[in-house]
Amino acid sequence: MDKSTSSLPQRAGDPAEAAVRYVEERQWDVLPGAWLETDSAGADRCSCSAADCPAPGAHPMRPDWVTQASGAVPAVRHMWQKQPRASVLLPTGRSFDVLEVSENAGCLALARSERINLPLGPVLGAPGRRIMFFVLPGSGDKVPDTLRSFGCRPASLDLSVLGRGGWVVAPPTRTVPAGMVMWARRPTPANRWLPDATEALGALAYACAREAMEALDAGAGAGRPGAGPPGAAGDLALASARGR
Repeated sequence: MDKSTSSLPQRAGDPAEAAVRYVEERQWDVLPGAWLETDSAGADRCSCSAADCPAPGAHPMRPDWVTQASGAVPAVRHMWQKQPRASVLLPTGRSFDVLEVSENAGCLALARSERINLPLGPVLGAPGRRIMFFVLPGSGDKVPDTLRSFGCRPASLDLSVLGRGGWVVAPPTRTVPAGMVMWARRPTPANRWLPDATEALGALAYACAREAMEALDAGAGAGRPGAGPPGAAGDLALASARGR
């Protein structure tokens, strides 16, 4: 559990004030997204009204959202004055890139990174049981080649990079069916300087390779070609991380 102190939001709160704090305290651009509404049957649904919305309450509302995102407090306040219930979205590839993995792999990688004192930025618990590690903007481009240098096949791992043109949903946003978005490691002054993606990748590659092998052993990974045992690739990844 994250025990750090920060004024940035963790649980339910005012989305507008949360958006302003992300701008003021981290100099991150923000933009308003869809929100949840309650229908006549008392069920949550996305404000976009699409019956098959893949991310209820957690996506941009405009096709030109890239130009809508702002790091200016007056503009941010104005956007949320127009729609106070809007979710808080953070565009990636500007102030940070994101390395996204499953919840199980992310928790293992987080524990290993902390144990060997690897530098870490903020870490987000996102919808769909995903964990997102914040790293330097642009450094996500190095991920495929770095994984290959570890002996891993990038396509065999459940590890994605979000860079320019992407976005993540931030606390205190509530989504369905995942519920509240929460920080696993909050943004604080101590992690203001983000690590390069390659610094975080050793523990992440190990955790993802281990997860892939366990899936194969359980018979759930037959359709994922190239997933190899974590032994050689995972050990090399972790050894590289320790040596940084």
